[in-house]
Amino acid sequence: MAEHTIAAGSARALMELAVAKGASRVALAARSGIDAAELQEQDNRVPFSKYVALMRAGKELCRDPALALHFGEAVDFADMSLVGLIGRASETMADGFKQFNRYARLVVDDGMETDRLILERSAGQLWMVDTRQYANDFPEFAETSFARMVCTSRRWFPEAQFIKAVHFTHPAPEYRAEYDRVFQLPVVFESDRNALLTDEAWLTHRNPHASRYVFGILSAHAEELLERLEQSKSTRGRVESLLMPILHTGEASVDVIAGKLGLSRQTLFRKLKAEGVTFEKVLDELRHKLALHYLGGKKVSVNETAYLVGFSDPAAFSRAFKRWTGYSPRRMLASKTDNNDPAFCKSSNHLLKRREEGQG
Repeated sequence: MAEHTIAAGSARALMELAVAKGASRVALAARSGIDAAELQEQDNRVPFSKYVALMRAGKELCRDPALALHFGEAVDFADMSLVGLIGRASETMADGFKQFNRYARLVVDDGMETDRLILERSAGQLWMVDTRQYANDFPEFAETSFARMVCTSRRWFPEAQFIKAVHFTHPAPEYRAEYDRVFQLPVVFESDRNALLTDEAWLTHRNPHASRYVFGILSAHAEELLERLEQSKSTRGRVESLLMPILHTGEASVDVIAGKLGLSRQTLFRKLKAEGVTFEKVLDELRHKLALHYLGGKKVSVNETAYLVGFSDPAAFSRAFKRWTGYSPRRMLASKTDNNDPAFCKSSNHLLKRREEGQG
């Protein structure tokens, strides 16, 4: 079974808040098991278990038992998540609600097959209910989610109060008074559901940040990420996710990855063969893809790129890069400042696409 994951943007934002509140970044990384490489790109995936460990380490190291509440209060969803940006660009709040459910797995992929949030009408009241199972195993997630919803709504619509009350299934913690300060609403603990009592008017309320153009661009990217998330559940995808944070260490061997997956070498070989690839091919193509990414979009030197993708010898990296693209890596760097060489990047991306499709 694939491990549950969370977007790296969420983990990175939590770590930055904890550091700002006095926690040691080194201690947070050590206690959570999160490598800095896992947080480099906002859309990367981080094991949810590591996020849980990060939250609990942050609470202790910051001496802030209400860190989850403060995280939701301080960090806007749109500042750390593509899904938040899509909601912000949606025409109405109801549209944003639908988009959240569509792309919720990009935030947390916990195996849920149903909508994360549902609307329920009961006794003339409208409730937004969080359907996440086993919520009390990690109540901090509900704390963060609801604090973010309430505080963001308050910032966006200071003239209106669309949320009327907050219900949690977990018992009241020692920092009960902090709930009152953050939510400024009636809060009920040990409820039969995690839910927000809402004003029906929010469904048709126009979003002041709506943009059809931005919405279209963001939605297209989100669809690509959803497809990538599905692919990551394959053996190849799991191998790639384990390789990425350790490429630079020189420990990217089949034995190391098989051990992390809890498989024998033979079983891993067999599973990859069933998907039409070998471990060597997965490693080689991942290095190719990341090399293009580092050299094409970041201020990274050839030697630094060689290190990041796992080559101890820059000359060996240059030979591999020329095998991948037909060009030297230094030519790619030159092409970034030479507008007369647009063919290089197009050629490189075409070759990578062909390799991924098994055409060469």
